[in-house]
Amino acid sequence: EEQSERYGAERILERCGSPLTSQAVGPKLAWLQRHEPEVWRKTRYFLMASSFIVQRLTGEYVLDHHSASQCDPLYDLKERRWITEWAAEIAPGLALPRLLWPTEVAGTITAAAAEATGLPVGTPVAAGTIDAWSEALSVGVRNAGDLMLMYGTTMFMVQVQNAALMHPKLWSTAGVLPNTYTLAAGMATSGALTGWFRHMVGDLPYATLLQEAAEVAAGADGLVVLPYFAGERTPLFDPRARGIICGLTLRHGRGHLYRALLEATAYGVRHILEVMHASGGTNQRLVAVGGGTKGGLWTQIVSDVTGLPQELPNETIGACYGDALMAAIAVGLARLDAPWNPIATIVEPRTGTRALYNTLYDVYRQLYPATLTQVHQLADVQGG
Repeated sequence: EEQSERYGAERILERCGSPLTSQAVGPKLAWLQRHEPEVWRKTRYFLMASSFIVQRLTGEYVLDHHSASQCDPLYDLKERRWITEWAAEIAPGLALPRLLWPTEVAGTITAAAAEATGLPVGTPVAAGTIDAWSEALSVGVRNAGDLMLMYGTTMFMVQVQNAALMHPKLWSTAGVLPNTYTLAAGMATSGALTGWFRHMVGDLPYATLLQEAAEVAAGADGLVVLPYFAGERTPLFDPRARGIICGLTLRHGRGHLYRALLEATAYGVRHILEVMHASGGTNQRLVAVGGGTKGGLWTQIVSDVTGLPQELPNETIGACYGDALMAAIAVGLARLDAPWNPIATIVEPRTGTRALYNTLYDVYRQLYPATLTQVHQLADVQGG
């Protein structure tokens, strides 16, 4: 709130592409200065996981443009540079890293790094980037309208665009490639929710739970769940949101509940896709990745709820594939259009469930505003 007031929330969104939230880097740096002054006095570098590794291997202090664009409010999304005047106030005395694109060579392996790792001295090292965007590149999500949907601990989406599209309920970032941008969104739970339920029912195998859910008809016999068991990120940005199970009766069983949880994440995906569309984004192609794509039921539910087909690649857990592709491009060993991780199958939406899911989705969208006061009161009781 302090930095939003200082620089203006609208101005931050216009320059940086995303609103300041609890995830924003700038407020965290300010907190560190204020509450850990000894740590701040010793701080010399501003690093992310990829740039830390690059520095240890090459001695170069760099950060890729995409990662930098997630450092709100320090990076100007349209001008592709650090906002030095804001950075000087937010992080006084801290030198910011040189900016590169993820497929550019940042440096080469030093003698010290060679001794520590066994890698040959002089080996080129690409700048790299954040794992989700690396995975998107690995499955060919690189053209405007392409969208990656990651089924992980949380649902995460990355959609490529040719222009910066700003929306206060989404994250707009630099793309992995020059002259591209991405709209990104993430739910607070998905795999975390199914894992919680599995533990609650005695750590049954996921295969058993999926089988029971598959035996329940679409709509889980009138159960609708709000999946905000850990608050919610996009498109609500509400850490005090809470989960709701609505419509529960004595005839509902374990399979109904598990299916309702899967459907809840699908409703969340549809909500985000609608916000992306409202911001100007267009869905031309949807590629699904992550551990949650296994088994088939969850991806089918998402396609049925959204009405969109999903392409599944050969390797559905492949951030390291994207890293390898970026490194190969950086040294000229691969082209961007290389068939790095071909599509293996396509999940098509079934029209027979569309009307029912439309009805239940309407209920889903009404539940959050209808219960907002009560769930915030409960969050306060819980201390959150």
